[in-house]
Amino acid sequence: MKFSLTLALVAAAGLVSPAHAQFGSGIVFDPTQSAHAIQQIAQASQLYTTTVETTQNVIAAYNLARQMATLPQSLVTSYANLGRQQWVTLSTPANTYGNSLLWMNSASTGLSAVSANQTASIPHTTQLAGYGSLSSDGQQAIAARGATVDLSDAVDASSLETIGTIHANSAQREADIAQLEADSHATDPSQQTEMAALQRINQALLIELRSQQETNQLLQAQALQQLIGQKVEQDNLKALFEAGNNYQQSFNAVTPQQTSSGTEWAFHY
Repeated sequence: MKFSLTLALVAAAGLVSPAHAQFGSGIVFDPTQSAHAIQQIAQASQLYTTTVETTQNVIAAYNLARQMATLPQSLVTSYANLGRQQWVTLSTPANTYGNSLLWMNSASTGLSAVSANQTASIPHTTQLAGYGSLSSDGQQAIAARGATVDLSDAVDASSLETIGTIHANSAQREADIAQLEADSHATDPSQQTEMAALQRINQALLIELRSQQETNQLLQAQALQQLIGQKVEQDNLKALFEAGNNYQQSFNAVTPQQTSSGTEWAFHY
């Protein structure tokens, strides 16, 4: 009987796969199943780490929102008075001869800039009488100065319209800035969300871009005025050279020349 049991155990051991090893009584090691189990453990560990990081981010966002909602009132009021209305209303002129109010109104609103500029200055004149009968040089000299007058009038009117338009929009611009300031200091939870803050930042950037645009327009007007001033200097300088160049020729053609006989007669006398 004992011999038969021994043969049965040997036969059973022969049926065990070589890829399996035994550890103690009834314990079998399977490398395939062990690798799968290790992979599952690693995935569970990564999921746990991600869950912890997400939880920490949510807690940090909540704490930030809570701090923003419970800021001391002193931090709000200390920045509440950032200044108001940067543009001062233009003073009303005396209007002694009745031609100043239109110009001032245009400087405040940007309207009727061309007529306002002409009314407050010497009116634009048409082409001078006899211009067509002048020489080519004479026409060129008159035309150059006439162009300076035309260009100067156009630039003056454009600058007046630009300044008036900026001044007219200043009230709405100030209202927009005041609204941004009020929303930034509001205790309303809807104004303390991240989206509301981003919208205010976007609006502030747009206001800054508009202001930069207006600044560029003023700089352009100033540059055009300088160009006209340089044109006047250039025209005067060119006219001076032209007069110097023609002087000798005109002098020789118009002034009687002294001859040797004339000189002798003078000495004889």
